[in-house]
Amino acid sequence: MKALTWQGKRNVTVEEVEDPIIEQPTDAIIKVTSSAICGSDLHLYELLGPFLDRGDILGHEPMGTVVEVGSDVTQLAVGDRVVIPFNISCGHCFMCRHGLQSQCETTQVREYGSGASLFGFSKLYGQIPGGQAEYLRVPLADYNHIRVGADLPDDRYLYLSDILPTAWQGVEYAHVPDGGTLAVMGLGPVGQFVSRIGIHRGYRVLAVDPVPERRAMAERHGVLTYDLTDSVVDELRDLTDGRGADSVVDAVGLEAHGNGAAEFLQRAVGLLPDAVARPMLDKAGIDRLAAVYAAIDLVRRGGTVSLSGVYAGDADILPMKTMFDKQLSLRMGQCNVKNWADAILPLVEDPADPLGVLDLATHHASLDEAPELYGKFQRKEDGCIKVVLNP
Repeated sequence: MKALTWQGKRNVTVEEVEDPIIEQPTDAIIKVTSSAICGSDLHLYELLGPFLDRGDILGHEPMGTVVEVGSDVTQLAVGDRVVIPFNISCGHCFMCRHGLQSQCETTQVREYGSGASLFGFSKLYGQIPGGQAEYLRVPLADYNHIRVGADLPDDRYLYLSDILPTAWQGVEYAHVPDGGTLAVMGLGPVGQFVSRIGIHRGYRVLAVDPVPERRAMAERHGVLTYDLTDSVVDELRDLTDGRGADSVVDAVGLEAHGNGAAEFLQRAVGLLPDAVARPMLDKAGIDRLAAVYAAIDLVRRGGTVSLSGVYAGDADILPMKTMFDKQLSLRMGQCNVKNWADAILPLVEDPADPLGVLDLATHHASLDEAPELYGKFQRKEDGCIKVVLNP
C-alpha cells in the first residue's frame, strides 16, 4: 500500500509499504477513505524527529471502511463505516471508565512516562503506524471506533477523530459561565472549532491569530477576531470592562509565535544526535510559551485557562506568582475522544451544520500530494488551514 512516511526534519515522502495485517484477535483493518493533516503532525515534521525512525507512518485523523476483523471482534463487521479516534484505549480500565481514555492504563507508554498510545505519533506514544495511508490496523477495535452512517460525506464525520473532540474538551475545561466571554488564542483548526463551539453555546467569543485567512474564516461564524499584536491583550481587556475574559483557551501550543530564544533552542536540538536530543526535548524548557503567557495575562481574576495546544517541555517556566495572585484555574491534557463523541455526533449530522464542519478544509488532495501540503500547512501558504487527504 501507499503511506506517508517520515524521513527526516521537514522531509516526508509517500512510499510503498507492506499492507497491515491482523496481529491480535482484537484488531481490525480499515480501508482509509479520508485522513487529515493535523497541527500536531507539524510537531513531528519540525521538532520531534529524535523520537521517530525513518519510515514511520504518520497520521492520526483517519476514517474509512472495515475490510477485515480479528476473531475476537464482536462490535464491528466488514463494510462498517467508522471514524478512528487518535488515542488507542481499551474502554474498561480505571482511566477509561472515568472518561480519561487518553490515559488508558492498558496502552500507556510507560517507557517514556506517557499516556495512552496514539496513532502515528512517535516513540513517545507507542510508535503505532498511522492513518495517512491506504489501510490502517486498528488495535482494540471493538472500542477504538466511532460507527457513522453511510449517507453523509466524510467531511461531516472526519474531525471526530481528533480536532473536534479536542476543541469540545477545551471549551468544557474552560468552564465559561453562562453568557460569558471566551477568548481563544490561535485560529488553526482546533481554534476554529473552539470558537464555533463557544458561539454555539451562546458565549461572546474573541479570538486572536496573525493570519488574515484564519481570522476571516472565524468571522464567518460570528467570532470577533483580532490580529496578534503587542497591544492585543490590552485591547481585549478593554472590551471586557477592564477585567479580562472569563475563560481563555490556548489552541496554539509549543510552536507559538514569539520567544526567539525558545525557537533557537528548538532548532538547535533538531541538529543534535537522537540520543542527546531526546532527553533535552523531554526534560528541557523548549516550548515557546507566548500563547500561554498571553492567556494568563488576558484571563480575568478567578477565571480559567484551558490548554488545548500541545506542550512538550518539563522545565517550562510559568508565572506562578501571577497565576496564584489572580486565583486562576488551569486545565489541560490530551483529548479523551470517546468521552465526547456521543455528544458531538448529532451536531455533525445536523443538516444545519451548527459547528461548520463543512467550512474547515481548505485543501482536499491525494496521498501523493501530502509532502507538498505538509510544507504549505506549516508555512501557512495558499490559505492552507486544514488539509484532508483522500487515499
